[in-house]
Amino acid sequence: MTTKGATTKSFFPNIEDRPQLRINPTPNFTAIVTGHGNIKTYIHKFKIIENPKCPCNKGDQTVDHIIYSCKLQEQERYRLKAAITKSEQWPVSKNKLVLKYYDNLKDLRTI
Repeated sequence: MTTKGATTKSFFPNIEDRPQLRINPTPNFTAIVTGHGNIKTYIHKFKIIENPKCPCNKGDQTVDHIIYSCKLQEQERYRLKAAITKSEQWPVSKNKLVLKYYDNLKDLRTI
């Protein structure tokens, strides 16, 4: 079994549904749903930077860190959680983040 594409698959488990979604794939959104791009753990893997630490100094900058715990994303996460908790409990699956809460998810950014 391969782990290639595992991050993307967690957001889009059924790729056939993707064309039906109205998504504007910005660089930040693309980095978050792929785990590639301007995410420190990804850049560190290629030895481009010395360490994968997030600028918030609370852990490595991973996709999960950006979405669920980065101190620098508190305002964006607050808006995301507020939208979600109107009808369900936080946290929701990454797939549901894209399907139902894209407008709030797209505000998260890599640093």
